[in-house]
Amino acid sequence: MTTVSETELDEFTERAREWLADTVPPRGDDDRRSVAVFHDLPFEEERALIDRIRGWLRTRFDAGYGALSWPTEHHGAGLSGLHEEAFAEVEREFSTPGQHELTSVSTALVAPTVQMFGTPAQTEELVRPLLRGDVTACQLFSEPAAGSDLAGLATKAVRDGDGWVVTGQKVWSSGAQFADWGELICRTDPDVPKHKGLTAFLLKMDTPGVDVRPLRQMSGGTSFCEVFLDEVRIPDSWRLGEVGGGWGVTLATLGFERGHSGANADLGGGFDQLLDDARRLGRLADPEVRRLLAAVYAAEKVAAVSAQRDREARLAGEENGAIGSLRKLAWTERLSLVSQAAAAVLGSRLIADAGDGSYRWTEHVLGAPGYRIAGGSDEVQRTIIAERLLGLPPEPRADRGVAWKDIPK
Repeated sequence: MTTVSETELDEFTERAREWLADTVPPRGDDDRRSVAVFHDLPFEEERALIDRIRGWLRTRFDAGYGALSWPTEHHGAGLSGLHEEAFAEVEREFSTPGQHELTSVSTALVAPTVQMFGTPAQTEELVRPLLRGDVTACQLFSEPAAGSDLAGLATKAVRDGDGWVVTGQKVWSSGAQFADWGELICRTDPDVPKHKGLTAFLLKMDTPGVDVRPLRQMSGGTSFCEVFLDEVRIPDSWRLGEVGGGWGVTLATLGFERGHSGANADLGGGFDQLLDDARRLGRLADPEVRRLLAAVYAAEKVAAVSAQRDREARLAGEENGAIGSLRKLAWTERLSLVSQAAAAVLGSRLIADAGDGSYRWTEHVLGAPGYRIAGGSDEVQRTIIAERLLGLPPEPRADRGVAWKDIPK
């Protein structure tokens, strides 16, 4: 078990604050930063935002503040999860470029997956560049006909000499229009149970036959894409893991995603921004506003305590497992609660731009429902919680051969 003294953590935090103060300006008291859950930007502006974030990732990485909890032999700083959380906390005091789904997927999901399953050549070429922001990678998992049943995907990869030919369609791929790489899951054996017939690949997004089409969201943005694969050729050297081992790769990435989503305190709006607008608009005396503000505050504090508990468990060598589903579900419910509070605080300002900056909350309200699907739908999370945490009988499903009559009463 790795132990970190309070003195050591305090000294690290102070050094980080000094470095940040010398590198970026402090965040202003009247910070009108975006509260969007998904970006609503024109193509060129979104690309410029990603470029700024990548530049910040490089600056942070080169100063020793990137991949803080990764081992030094894997391009990290060799510190603990507590150091990582302490840096994230102090970083919020300063004006940084923010976040984007693509850069988060690259550093927090794809990079650790490649480190876990990649060959020496794959890890050498991709892990450090992904962590540093030199390259980006999207997920190519979901499909139109499969929904949340990732094992039911139909995109096929057929062996051809020393490579594979891939044909199919993916959807809901965040930032795919800007990505250099994609983590792709394909069906390579249709004659075995669906979980066993999958294989993972690393795909260069500029490969001939890859067609990326952005999807317009109800918020106005195009953060998501559908990706068409028409006889795309991938060398076997870019297969990620074993043939038929794609389900294990998928589960690992989803585990990283759920843990990252549940711990992401900065995405969308929160209590501080709501309180600022409620005070500015004279809404603090309204009982419903006060109730919802208190509920948001309590939810954020519970999330912070939960994140601390999870960090300590990891330091003790424990795996979060199905707890990640619990955290992800709580996080999406918190996003919804913030939307309710924003509606109570703003009233008609939520649907009509008053020119005072409060209309920005529409981006949170319209975007928050999307995270009920992203990273595994709420229904999938509840099934995982029921079966793996509560020990309830498996959900009746045709592919499991379980009927209602077979479930113990």
